[in-house]
Order: sequence, then C-alpha cells, then structure tokens
Amino acid sequence: MENLTRRESEVLRLASEGYSAQQIADMLFCSRRTVEFHIANLYCKLNVSNRVQALRRASSLGLLAGL
Repeated sequence: MENLTRRESEVLRLASEGYSAQQIADMLFCSRRTVEFHIANLYCKLNVSNRVQALRRASSLGLLAGL
C-alpha cells in the first residue's frame, strides 16, 4: 500500500467521523469534487470500492489510530 498524503489522511479522518463529502469540503475549504478525488485515491490505495470497506481496511491497518 502506498502512503497516504496529509490531505488524504484528513479526508479519511473526517469520513471516519461520519461527515459527507460536501461537509468535508466545507471544513477543508475546497470543492466537493476535490474531496471525491481524495476519496477515490484512498479507495485505490486501500484496494476497496466503498467508504465502509475503506474505513474497515484503514482501521485494520491502524491508519485511524493516529488521526
């Protein structure tokens, strides 16, 4: 697995807290499309196809522990 960028880690943390892509975009002062781009990169790096799988994989890899 490739390392996550700082922004991908931020998006992952906020997604794990239950925020929608639009809410994350508002908090990070970027567009929803940018957040969706980061989420797509997360899915690719974690080798998953949806948010639930991404959060489970990130948790099992210990990626959420330090966020």
